[in-house]
Amino acid sequence: MTTYLIKRLLAIIPTLLGITLITFFFIKLAPGNPVSLKMQGGEALKAGQITQESMDRMLRLYGLKVDLPPAYENFISQATIKIHGSDPKDKPFWTRKALFWLGQNAIQYKTWIVGLAHGDFGISFKDRRPVSVKIKEALPITLTLNLIELLIVYFISIPLGVFSAVRGESLLDKIIMLFLFLLYSLPDFWIAVLLIMYFAGGDHFSWFPLSGFQSEGAETYPFFMWLGNVAWHLVLPVTVMVYGSFAFLSRFARSSMLEVIKQDYIRTAKAKGLPMRTVVWRHGFRNSLIPLLTLMGTLLPSLIGGSVIIEQIFSIPGMGKLAFESALARDYPTVMAIATITCALTLISLLLGDLAYVWADPRITFEARGEK
Repeated sequence: MTTYLIKRLLAIIPTLLGITLITFFFIKLAPGNPVSLKMQGGEALKAGQITQESMDRMLRLYGLKVDLPPAYENFISQATIKIHGSDPKDKPFWTRKALFWLGQNAIQYKTWIVGLAHGDFGISFKDRRPVSVKIKEALPITLTLNLIELLIVYFISIPLGVFSAVRGESLLDKIIMLFLFLLYSLPDFWIAVLLIMYFAGGDHFSWFPLSGFQSEGAETYPFFMWLGNVAWHLVLPVTVMVYGSFAFLSRFARSSMLEVIKQDYIRTAKAKGLPMRTVVWRHGFRNSLIPLLTLMGTLLPSLIGGSVIIEQIFSIPGMGKLAFESALARDYPTVMAIATITCALTLISLLLGDLAYVWADPRITFEARGEK
């Protein structure tokens, strides 16, 4: 098992590099750039409001335009002549443009990856602040929101799913499943709008704040008063996040448990006269954990990634809102930082999932894999 784990850990680095490389170039394929968005690029350039020199100077300031090595410039010229059979200086052949774009972005990716190796995510194009500082501000908010959701969801939905499976096909089981199906079918953004309309102002109740993570100036409150203020702000967004996950996980736990309780060893345990609680939780539940552990393997990235829709609707300055606004602003360093963190956590989650399989079922071993 140790050999297998070492191989998996060593495989994380090249896998992460490959993912960041693909992500970087896909981001750059999107039309526009932060300079064009800020200066209304093409339209302002056509109208003569800004010059091409000003645009190039801004691109260099942001590191989006760099000098190519002379050897690569010569390679572009030779490749264009070889493909098109003429002097590339007179015509903007697509080959020259493609190779120039590739060279520019390869140098930018190298600069970014060197900074990442030193723990530097760069400077945000949107507000010129360090990306690490922006993430440190948004991360605790998203972690708070998602940890509360997960605690509520997992401590209620899994026991409910097991309870429903044990009473499979009964009237109570059908009522529970119908209720969960209705919850699962309701769009979260629609529920969020309804909660805001009825409980956060308007012509109905004004029980909860309309938006935000805390009231203005709440950081100066005493600790318990600040904690209550944050909890007051999170009631509606947590409610929206919980109901969908709650319905999905309960149905998932029920399906996993239904397959287990039909097995022969469960009937044998019942025939021995063991208490039903022992049969269900000691013999049945542990063997139904494998599918649930596979699902739990996505917990780490989901904790960090945040919910774009919920954070946007409730104006919560978490990681989801930060990622969404950064993508709209073509803030490449921030988008790449969030994507890299999410990818790293996903790979680590998969590794932790493998370890959890061994804990849930001792028959699973990685020795054979480690020897290969």
